[in-house]
Amino acid sequence: MALSIRHSVSDLTSAHLPLRWRNCKLSAILELIGVPSPIRGRIPKHHISEVVAGSAAWLGRGLSCVCAQRRVGDARLIFDLTPTQKECLQRLHNRIDIAYDSSIHEHQEALMDLWNAAFPGEELCGLISEQWKEMGWQGKDPSTDFRGCGLLSLENLLYFARSFPKSFQDLLHKLEGNRAIWEYPFAVAGVNITFMLIQMLDLESIKPRNLVGATFLKFLAENESAFDLLYCIAFKLMDQQWLAMRASYMDFNTVIKATRRQLEKEILLEDVSRLEDLPSYNLLSR
Repeated sequence: MALSIRHSVSDLTSAHLPLRWRNCKLSAILELIGVPSPIRGRIPKHHISEVVAGSAAWLGRGLSCVCAQRRVGDARLIFDLTPTQKECLQRLHNRIDIAYDSSIHEHQEALMDLWNAAFPGEELCGLISEQWKEMGWQGKDPSTDFRGCGLLSLENLLYFARSFPKSFQDLLHKLEGNRAIWEYPFAVAGVNITFMLIQMLDLESIKPRNLVGATFLKFLAENESAFDLLYCIAFKLMDQQWLAMRASYMDFNTVIKATRRQLEKEILLEDVSRLEDLPSYNLLSR
C-alpha cells in the first residue's frame, strides 16, 4: 500500500508509517535505503516525495527503487552494505557461529578469566564446580548454559567485566536498589541478553532487514566491539527496568521485552551517531 505523495516530516510519527519506522529520523531512512548523499541534501526538509509502505515504491522522482518487504506487520529494508560493513558483519557472524567447546584450551581460559574477573582472589576448584552457581549459572557446569548463544555469550560477559568492572560487580552482587526476594540469575540473564540482541538486530540473517539492525551496522563499522558495548548497555538497562518494574524471577521475560523496546527507541534517536550517545550508556560505571 503506497502512501500519499506529500507528507511533512512531522508525519513520520503518524500511524501512516510501519511501526518500526515511526519516530525515526528522515535522514537515517534516506541513508539506509541508499539515497546518495548529494540527493539527500536537495530533498526539502518539509516534504517527502513518497514514503514506502508496501512491496515497492519510489522515494522521490528519479531516485532508485526502494523495496520494503512486510512480514507480520514489520517493514523489511533492502539496502547495500559498504565494504567495511560487510567485513565487520561477517566477523560478527563468525563469532555468533562459534559454539563453546570445553575441550578447547582457549575456551577454558576465557571461562577462567571470567571467574577471576567476577571473584578476584577467590580460587576456583575446577571448571566443573558448585561454585559457578554463585555467578548465576544453572548448574555446576557453565558450558551447558552456553549452548543457547555459544562462545559469544561468554565473550560478552568477559567484555563487560573488563570494560565496566563497577557495573559488572553491581549487577553480579545486586548492590543497587531494592531487590526482589527471588532475583534473576546473573549469568543466565547475560546469556539471554546476548540472544535478545541477536534477534533485535536481525543478526541471524545474511544482513539486517530492519531499521534498528541497519542502523547498528554504522556503529559496528566504526567500532568492531559495538556488539559487546551494546551488550553492556543492555544489561545495565535491563537491571534498571527490573528495579523500576519491581520485578521478580517470573517477570524476567517481560523485563527483557521492555529492555528491547527501549534500546530500539534509543538507537533510532535523531542525535545518536555512536553507541556512547545512547541515553542508557550513561547508566554504566567503570
